[in-house]
Parts: sequence; structure tokens; C-alpha cells
Amino acid sequence: MTLRDTSIDRLREGSFDVFVVGGGINGAVVAASLAGRGADVAVVDRGDFASFTSQESSNLVWGGFKYLENYEIPLVRKLCRSRNRLMRAYPDNVQEISFLAALDTSSPYPPWLSALGATAYWVLGNFRTRAPRLLSAAKVRDAEPVIDTTSVRGGIEYRDCILKDNDARFVFSFVRSAIEAGATAANYVELVTAEPSGSGWRLRLRDLETDEEFESSAGIVVNAAGPFVDGLNADMGVQTTHRIVYSKGIHLVVPRLTTGDDDRVLAFFDDTQRLFYVIPMGVRSVIGTTDTRVDSPYSAVDDEDRSFLLSQINARLELAEPLTTDDVIAERSGVRPLVVPTDGGDTSDVDWTALSRKHEIEVDRRRRAVTVFGGKLTDCINVGEEVAAAVESLGLVLEPDQGNWYGEPAADTRAEFHRQARLMRLDDRRDRPGVEPLSDRLWRRYGRRAFSMLEAIRSDPTMADDILGGTDYLRVELHLAASTEMVTRLEDFMRRRSKIELVVPAVQYLDSDGLEHVAEILFGVDAPRKLEQYRASHPGPRPAS
Repeated sequence: MTLRDTSIDRLREGSFDVFVVGGGINGAVVAASLAGRGADVAVVDRGDFASFTSQESSNLVWGGFKYLENYEIPLVRKLCRSRNRLMRAYPDNVQEISFLAALDTSSPYPPWLSALGATAYWVLGNFRTRAPRLLSAAKVRDAEPVIDTTSVRGGIEYRDCILKDNDARFVFSFVRSAIEAGATAANYVELVTAEPSGSGWRLRLRDLETDEEFESSAGIVVNAAGPFVDGLNADMGVQTTHRIVYSKGIHLVVPRLTTGDDDRVLAFFDDTQRLFYVIPMGVRSVIGTTDTRVDSPYSAVDDEDRSFLLSQINARLELAEPLTTDDVIAERSGVRPLVVPTDGGDTSDVDWTALSRKHEIEVDRRRRAVTVFGGKLTDCINVGEEVAAAVESLGLVLEPDQGNWYGEPAADTRAEFHRQARLMRLDDRRDRPGVEPLSDRLWRRYGRRAFSMLEAIRSDPTMADDILGGTDYLRVELHLAASTEMVTRLEDFMRRRSKIELVVPAVQYLDSDGLEHVAEILFGVDAPRKLEQYRASHPGPRPAS
């Protein structure tokens, strides 16, 4: 029986203190927070965990430098403190990175004023990062020769943070934390109906893998459905003073554009005077993001999006050949759920780019429901704590918060893992240039679970083999994912537990024997069906015959 099967069994006629709907960053962190404080929690998502908005971010953990434009000083201060907190709690996953902003004639601010803003940003962040500096055009070019400085007036360098892996994997770390604290979690489970019942809720659920319907009950429901919170509240009869509007942002993943050995983010103002970035992702670069008002939570990259971003970056970099759509390895598109007042009237004249990524927590005491509006990855721990306070206000008694529901294991535990890895000469198994040491990668991704991987490799050295040529994922990682990471469909692993889909051209894996082997490890006898489903939904380019 799989981990998901066990969770479905617990959901059938289960009774929970809190039922969390939505397994993006908000739902995952709420489940971890509450389970870590002794609550009996269930969390479900009708897709995979982090399979919607939470897998489409810029992978940045930052305090919102751009919010200084609108003088949102308290928000920037709060987000900087949240960023600092994540840096302390996740030293291997959330790492400081340089932002190099080249300010040309399209920039709305001169370099000296931008430098002043960067200094204020550094101060608001309690000097936690390296100090910013003002750069001449020549120094910008020295720092990153690929930048075309013909029209650059100068630049600034400041510091923020980046997720070393990917956003969806970071979200899943909170799901794992919740499970380890006793929570029941299941992906591909849809909430069909939610009816008030006594002092709580009666919930009808559907397993989207089998189409089975069953019921659960809970004292409190937390609506963490991201862009879908308003629709769920309407179905549940929950009243709120806020609602969500949508802004679409897209990213294009292309071969690495920067030339230096150090990872850094390049920042530019586009022709509309909005910031966009070139963000490192291993051997790739991610260009984005855009900001387009839309009326639906469903979004996709269109030809206009591609043309705009490619033209903007081609105009600002000196590339051997201009980027074209043929260079795009992967695309990301998602909506930002932005919070506005319910009684705010017509929002057609709202400046979408001025709306910040703040969050709001609302409590409907009559319905015993809590709603999480908006938010962003940087502020996730605050969301978990604030929702815990909200459910306590509804009468649920929680244990004191020991802060043990988030963060990486202690430094001593990390040191012991690396000691064992050194004795095994684990890092000697990879000698390709530019490839991260195996010990660093396994510890960052799996924490304490990485010890079991060392034991598996000791017993069977083939467990350290690269299973999908060139992607640098080990056979032992697939076995661990199969048993502990609730991989239900092949894209759960390829896109979210890993980032293979984001950095490897589809032509290299879709028809490969390696992909078949991956499916066999993850799904056993069900591998052919899962593989067929995946290939049907990912009809990428095939090798020429």
C-alpha cells in the first residue's frame, strides 16, 4: 500500500480538527504549522501539491524591492524580515544571490536614486545581506560582459535570495513536514461539497485517480485554494471582506545567458518601465516575468508573451545570435492572486502593477472557516503562524509553537551526513564540470531522509547511477520518491519533485529508455499506463527518425 493509499483510507469517514483545501504554498505551510502544534489535520489538492500557482514563481525569496516605488515601507520591512527568517531556517535551500540591475534609458530612475533605494532596502532588511553598491556603466560591463551597455547609464548591485532547487519542491517540504507530524495529505482529491454539520463541516470528496467518492468531517475548514478561494467560499456560504483579482506572469527557460562563474540575477527595466529579470537555474537562465491583467485563473504563454520577452532581452544583451522561440526549453505561466476589498467596486481602472503580493487572513466565525487570500512564498511562515492563531480564535487548543514545523535539520546532523558521505567518497562519483557535489544536493533536497540513501548506496552501489542520462538524478532518489513523496502521476516527479521538465529539452527524455525506467521504479506494474498518460499530455518534439 502506498503513502497515498494510506492517506485515502484515513480520509474515508475520517474526523479532523482542521481540513485544509489546497496544497500550494499556503495550504502546505498551514498543514505543517497546525500538525506541528498537535492538531489532527487533513490537506488535499485536486491536482498535485504545488501544481498550480506555486509552481510558476520566479524561484526568488525577496523582500519586494519594487514595492518601494509605491512607498509600501511596512510591507517591504515585513517581507525582508520574512526573507531573513527563511535564510536562517533553510541555509542550504534559500541562498543569498546578487542582483545586478543595468539602468538604461528605459529606466524610470537614475542610477544614484536606485542606489539610494537599494540602500534603504538593505537597511529595512536589517543589514542581513551584503551591502549594495552603485556601479558605472563600465563596471556593469566588467561584472557581466554579456550586457549591452551602449545605452546603460549605470547600475546597482544588491542582494536578495533564491531557491537553490525549485518552488514546487520547497512547497512539498512543508507537506512532508506535515505528514511527519501526523497530518493526512493526499493529492488528486477534489472537494465536491462542504456542508455545515453541527459545530463543524461534513465534506464530500472525490479521488480523481479512481473516481471514488467518500466523506470526511472536520471542525474547521481552511480555504487555501489560492486563485480559487472566492469560488470555494461562495460554494461554502462563507462571507469575506476581501476577494481575488488576477495578474498573469510568464517565464521562458533558455540556455544559460550569463558568462561569469558566479550565479547572479540580471535586472532590467523593459520598454514599459517594468522590471524583468534573467534568473539562473543551473545550466539554464529564466527570463521573466510579465504582468498582464486577466480575468481567469487559468493562463498559458502565448505568442505575444514570447515575442515581448525575447525582444526585450535581445535588446539588452550582446548575444552571438538573438534568442528565438527555438531556444525556449520550457515555459512557465501562472496568475498572481492579488487581494482587493470585496466592496471596492469596479476595479477596471486599478493599476495592476501597483498591487502588492500581501496576504489577508479572514475568519468566518459562524461558518467556522478561515480563508487565506493572496500571499507569496517569501511570507509563508507568517501565513502558517497567522492561520494557527485564527483557528485558536475559533476554540481549537494548540500546543505551544516550538518552531519545529519548518526549517532544515540542525547543523550537527548536517555535519554527520557529510562525514558519512566523505567516508563513502560519494562526491567522487561525479566528475562532470559544473555539476554540484552529490552530498550537497542530496542533503539539501532530502534532509534526514538522505541518510537512508547513503545506506542504500552502501548496500547497492548501482543506486548511485544516473537514471535519466544527463539529468543527474540517482536511482536511489526515484526509490525514495516512490515511497515517501506521493508521486501519483509521472509529471509530479518530472516537473515538481524534480525540475527535469524545466531544464532538459523534451526531445532528450520523452522517448528514452531512461524515462521508462523512471516510470517502472515509481509505479511498478502500472508504469506502462502512467507512461502513456504522460506522453499523451506532453507531446513535445520527437527526435527525427
